[in-house]
Amino acid sequence: MRLRATPAELALLLTMSSFGLAASALVLYEFYTLHRLPPLCQYHPNSGGIQLNCYAVLTSPYSRVGPFSLDALAAAWFIANICLSLIVCLAPLTAARLALRALFAWRFMGIAVVPYLVYVELAVIRAICLYCTVMHAAIVVDFIVISYVLFSRRSRLRAVIMGPR
Repeated sequence: MRLRATPAELALLLTMSSFGLAASALVLYEFYTLHRLPPLCQYHPNSGGIQLNCYAVLTSPYSRVGPFSLDALAAAWFIANICLSLIVCLAPLTAARLALRALFAWRFMGIAVVPYLVYVELAVIRAICLYCTVMHAAIVVDFIVISYVLFSRRSRLRAVIMGPR
């Protein structure tokens, strides 16, 4: 199998998802497995303003969807994101075309959720989780990257997969 993307394009598609996956995996391991706050997180009883308080965010009723923590869902999202990116770069052309469109839709679903999550942290919980912020930033940058790859005339990867426009 031949790599369709340049190393720089592959790095662009994978880097932020890797950071997001690392952040979600660290929270899953530290908080949900070892039952302690991840490094650089603080716990302070609510003293009024918005504060850095991972404990408040991770224990809020908004931190779960049914039986799943948002961190577990984020890890699954980033893993799917990485898999789709690899398909775009390595699969036969027909599969790569489908995967590129699916990757855009997948990343769009991710970015659609971020404003709600930021609102909940800032306006409802009034606390910010450092690792959640890393995941939010990774999702936003991932969406910018896939938008560039799919819609920019300068995108070599788009030209290779979708053909010249």
